[in-house]
Amino acid sequence: MAPLLEVKNLKTHFFTADGVVKAVDGISYDVAEGEVVGIVGESGCGKSVGAMSIMRLVASPPGRIVDGEVLFGGEDLVQMDEKEMRGIRGNSISMVFQEPMTSLNPVLTVGRQLTETLELHQNMNKSTARERASELLTMVGIPDSDTRLDDYPHQFSGGMRQRVMIAMALSCNPKLIIADEPTTALDVTIQAQILELMQDLSRDLGTALIIITHNLGVVARYADRVIVMYAGKIVETSTAVEIYKNPMHPYTIGLLNSVPRLDADDDTRERLEAIEGMPPNLGNRPSGCGFQSNCSTPVEECLTLEPVLREDEPNHWVAYCAHCEEEYGCKWFPRDQ
Repeated sequence: MAPLLEVKNLKTHFFTADGVVKAVDGISYDVAEGEVVGIVGESGCGKSVGAMSIMRLVASPPGRIVDGEVLFGGEDLVQMDEKEMRGIRGNSISMVFQEPMTSLNPVLTVGRQLTETLELHQNMNKSTARERASELLTMVGIPDSDTRLDDYPHQFSGGMRQRVMIAMALSCNPKLIIADEPTTALDVTIQAQILELMQDLSRDLGTALIIITHNLGVVARYADRVIVMYAGKIVETSTAVEIYKNPMHPYTIGLLNSVPRLDADDDTRERLEAIEGMPPNLGNRPSGCGFQSNCSTPVEECLTLEPVLREDEPNHWVAYCAHCEEEYGCKWFPRDQ
């Protein structure tokens, strides 16, 4: 069966006065129907820009998709005109943004913001749309939904506003939901509730879900598959279990080593490791490996050899560095190649 979403060699650049910023620089991945995929990486690695590119929401100027394909149901979203994309957004593909207070319109009631989408994409009349909106609020755990439809966003808590955003995303029964840092502004308890809700709805409705986050705990618990991004590129991808059990790229290893473990006792607890150096400037990205300034054991070939994703083990792809290519015995890759 063909994947629901196929991203092929996607490149999104920003053309600024200081030069071209290669925010997304040739990423490729797919998402199957009903699958939960986690995209992780530090701020500025291209996670959100890649998601916005799928939805064709990158502001132009200065941003532009310069290459690649985004196939959804076999159709290339990159080649669609704006009218066709409006039929996709909020209908077949929905997005949950990271800050609901800036995503919801403060001068419209929650009910109006829900019914507007239903009237536009589902051709419902006002009374039917309101009934459906009430059902959606109930589905996402908002009590007294009939009354709350007439409330404004500022009358909801942060967690409730995010539930409203999820209700809006689900309103047209989309095949894919992209959740961009959906729990960033919420406390830990509410984060868990929102993520459990999204996972349950995804399983019940068969909706594919992309969760974009920097929180490794989130993907460990909720994702089927993980994509690790660094400096606009994918450096490793596999199942969530495999990534945590057998991380291979030095950046992935560094991320995992920087997370405190709850199961560590006084005898096994070690000092957390920091990733050395600074991420590269995407407006003036050095040639060769993008991780060269952060690597603890760089060699001359790191300055010229561009890492390429290779399938090291079944369904486990890693962007191998010069150490592995030339069998330097890098500490990150101790196995014989």
